[in-house]
Amino acid sequence: MNENSFFKEQKEQSLVKSIIVAKYFDVWSTVIISTQKRYPQHSQKIAYIDLFAGPGRYNDGSQSTPLKILTNAIEKPDLCRRLVAIFNDKDEDNSKTLSKTIEEIPGIEKLKYKPQIDNQEVGEEIVNKFESMNLVPTLFFVDPWGYKGLSLRLVNSVLKDWGCDCLFFFNYNRISMGLSNPLVKEHMDALFGRDRADELRSKLANTSPEERELMIVEALCQAIKSYGSRYTLPFRFKDSKGKRTSHHLIFVSKHFRGYEIMKDIMSRESTSDTEGVPSFEYNPADFLPKQTLLFQLSRPIDDLKKDLLDTFAGQRLTMKKIYEEHNVDTPYIIKNYKNALRVLYDEDLIDAISPKGKPPRKNSFAETIIVTFPRQEKQWLQVK
Repeated sequence: MNENSFFKEQKEQSLVKSIIVAKYFDVWSTVIISTQKRYPQHSQKIAYIDLFAGPGRYNDGSQSTPLKILTNAIEKPDLCRRLVAIFNDKDEDNSKTLSKTIEEIPGIEKLKYKPQIDNQEVGEEIVNKFESMNLVPTLFFVDPWGYKGLSLRLVNSVLKDWGCDCLFFFNYNRISMGLSNPLVKEHMDALFGRDRADELRSKLANTSPEERELMIVEALCQAIKSYGSRYTLPFRFKDSKGKRTSHHLIFVSKHFRGYEIMKDIMSRESTSDTEGVPSFEYNPADFLPKQTLLFQLSRPIDDLKKDLLDTFAGQRLTMKKIYEEHNVDTPYIIKNYKNALRVLYDEDLIDAISPKGKPPRKNSFAETIIVTFPRQEKQWLQVK
């Protein structure tokens, strides 16, 4: 399978990836524009940059991510006046096809800034360019055909500026194999950092496939965080049989609000959940009949209850604060915290009261509810 054949028909995972990116762009751009309106002295532009854009459509006519972004922008006057869209693909045929496809989008003339189509190899020259620029708020999407061009420097070159977030989609199997291939050591070192890549190589020997995947994704997320305050959120894609991981989509932001928005979007695109806790995974096998017993054996809400009692022992804080302080780098979303705290309250393991001095309303747990956790250590032994 070569690069161009990928676009012959849109795989389900490509559709889900595109939906996640487009949904985030929609919410992110609304938040950024709202902020810009409050500070008119600052730049009133926002940007979307895609360095591996492809031809814009699959052969079956399905829109790929660039067309989804532009179609969304055309429908919103504020976005039409602000959006600077930059698309790049090193394949000249892809660039020409994308340019023609964009010109045919109904209403494309509404955009104040004509989309820019480039035809460059992604490498050090582009990284140097971004590093030397002060970027307007930018959503940066990197979807390489393998791993060439994808590096920590590339990601950080955009994230350094205010309002800039990044998503990158990578072929997990190629990177997994690349870590043990001396011929691509340079690319792996650029992606993980030389020291972290060497450490990872030494740890991967004699590990199970599941352990290997966790170690690789964790190392990549930690490498990104090493550049400064970063929130990272991975979303996994399984192959058509649901047996092996094919790709990961990694989201990176400097701001909790962006992390929170993307967590909500990815949770909704997950194909399964356990007790309401999303899998953060697209797995075609999830659409098949499930083994009920397997799901009953997993009790993530019980785990959350125990962890909350230990983490916040002796503290008094609001439900919203509990969620904000605890949810980063966990699979839990805000409704999971409301459910867990409600159960803890019903089991008389925590005290809870509204700002007006009233108990929580039945079957609910508002963000303003003030929770008091007991001081006793090892409270998890009491959890029913």
